[in-house]
Amino acid sequence: MQKINIVCVGKIKEEYFRSAIAEYLKRLSRFAKVEIRELPEGKSIKAEAEPVLRAAHGYKIALCVEGTSLSSEEFAQKIKALCDLGEEITFIIGSSDGLDKEVKDKSDLKLSFSQMTFPHRLMRVILLEQIYRAFMINSGSEYHK
Repeated sequence: MQKINIVCVGKIKEEYFRSAIAEYLKRLSRFAKVEIRELPEGKSIKAEAEPVLRAAHGYKIALCVEGTSLSSEEFAQKIKALCDLGEEITFIIGSSDGLDKEVKDKSDLKLSFSQMTFPHRLMRVILLEQIYRAFMINSGSEYHK
């Protein structure tokens, strides 16, 4: 079964976000083993870099506004290619201040979901939905239409 990690800086306090995350984790369980690792916020993004990099394994994808933008179909193709290679995938979501340059530089892909800024707590939900959508696209489902 595919292994996907999500390394996040900060905790989810809002119940509505936790409920949405739980729903997508449940849906994803038929395709992949997804683990979320929450790291404490540091005094700076520089201080957060080392723990983030220690927690990230396999193919590292840093979520950042200056990254590459992909359509849902292109994202699904990327996920499929990594799964076909047997790659463990780690998505990295920084704190509200973002990610340190070192984390971005050591990632295999910098991915942007939009040029807009989203709350990092909401980004977890958006990311999980897009991962689920990718697996549904790759399975030939009508979900994404």
